[in-house]
Amino acid sequence: MAKMEIDDRFSRFGTVGFTATSRVNDFMGYLDEGRVMGTCCKTCKLDFFPPRADCSGCLGNDLSWFDAGEKTGSLLTFSKMKYGPKGFEDDLPYTIAVVDFGSFKMFGRMSRDLEDEDIRIGMTLRVRANPLEGGRINYVFHRAEPARDGADINA
Repeated sequence: MAKMEIDDRFSRFGTVGFTATSRVNDFMGYLDEGRVMGTCCKTCKLDFFPPRADCSGCLGNDLSWFDAGEKTGSLLTFSKMKYGPKGFEDDLPYTIAVVDFGSFKMFGRMSRDLEDEDIRIGMTLRVRANPLEGGRINYVFHRAEPARDGADINA
């Protein structure tokens, strides 16, 4: 009998990996392509981030992928981390945040490109894939650039 290959792409997610496998391992493939993806239930239309393989609304498992990086969200809350858990000591200080994208909320880090004095509750943000040292990857929030045609970015 042939040995089954284990898909352990998820082991590369984040600064410290806590799990190697997931039923949504394609999330890592999308991050490698520079895309931050969530899942949407085809039955009840609920959006999920982080992506899920099963819907908590209807308990179904017919989900599709959507590109969260194409959406803009509003900063709900943030906190500057000056002390971190084991494995995150070299990252300090960094800012964590919760962003409301309308149909889902996302927890993550603010980009180091944003100065502390520029971070404001309600500011418009986008999420982007963020390559790390050692072949690891995560995602971070960036200020959303204004629309080129002057249209409302959240429209």
